[in-house]
Amino acid sequence: MNYVEPVEALLKRVSNEKGFDYVIASGGGRMNVTMDRYCADWNIVKRGWDAHVHGIGRQFRSCGEAVNTFYQEGVDDQYMGAFVIADEGGNPVGKMQDGDSVVLYNFRGDRAIELSQTFDAVGEFKHFDRGNIPDVLYAGMMEYDSEAKIPRNYIVQPPLIQQTVAEYLALENIGMFAISETQKYGHVTYFWNGNKSGYINADLETYVEITSDRIPFDQAPKMKAYEITEKTIELLKSGKFKWGRLNFANGDMVGHTGVMEAAITAVETVDECVARLLSVVEGFGGTVIVTADHGNADEMFEVKKGKKTAKTSHTLNKVPFVIVDFGFKAEYKLSGVSNPGLSNVAATICNLLGFEKPPQYDASLISFTK
Repeated sequence: MNYVEPVEALLKRVSNEKGFDYVIASGGGRMNVTMDRYCADWNIVKRGWDAHVHGIGRQFRSCGEAVNTFYQEGVDDQYMGAFVIADEGGNPVGKMQDGDSVVLYNFRGDRAIELSQTFDAVGEFKHFDRGNIPDVLYAGMMEYDSEAKIPRNYIVQPPLIQQTVAEYLALENIGMFAISETQKYGHVTYFWNGNKSGYINADLETYVEITSDRIPFDQAPKMKAYEITEKTIELLKSGKFKWGRLNFANGDMVGHTGVMEAAITAVETVDECVARLLSVVEGFGGTVIVTADHGNADEMFEVKKGKKTAKTSHTLNKVPFVIVDFGFKAEYKLSGVSNPGLSNVAATICNLLGFEKPPQYDASLISFTK
């Protein structure tokens, strides 16, 4: 409400002063409405489409009323249902019409692609029945997928991301795999490859997606960690790959629920799975890097005005970067990079695989002594 109330007050003031009719017309929580990603559940997008385009959803007189009602019902931000703002006669105030313009302000692509496809589909759209489709001008803040050209219209030229780790290793003919469950599959593929959804080199790469559950993650906090682990062990034992990357979604997705007991189970599950993977890699004399790009389950509550409340957002704590090298012979040491960060990981991976880092990469976190 610290954001909703000031925005609604501003829209009302500007409308009164300038003769406009600005209003928040519809909404919902990202895990339930509109913001699906990686094709996990297109029904999420449909609920958003119905609310935003057709004005179909639970009715309220204001966004503030909607949010407060969901809070009183024990629903947090990301799981709120689809809602629409209606006038005294029950008529939605923001149904889209021919000639409207739609701008999606998301700059990050994962939760923007499916909605963009729904508005901007070329050819047959098979994911759900969109009903009457208004003739609108649709634009994204950015081009969310540079290979698939999604969307066709966008406002800001996206950054050109080249010479990624996967591209570099593909040039060296390194076999590699990427694996996660649906909720983080794009993190080890689309994001990793520089906002490109396809393979760098299909002859060298194997991508594996384990289908995520379609229920709130506090209800199944183990998620698909065991399945990911089993498949990763299979990939490792195949002998086809020199390098692989995987993402366990538990700490982040269960952390977002704010349920402490579920987060504990999530972290314990990942701990068990990492131990199994380390045991397998030890048998090969291989190396494992354990790291993260942000925190979440490390802080599950916060105190506001003397009251303990669930914390459902990412944290700003520093994350670990652990190298477990079962073939270590003191041939390298930590390089002492000041203020190390994620930009140093790529060069470190290259070094651990026996390659010099490309000159444009930031410094490696290790330096060789032999």
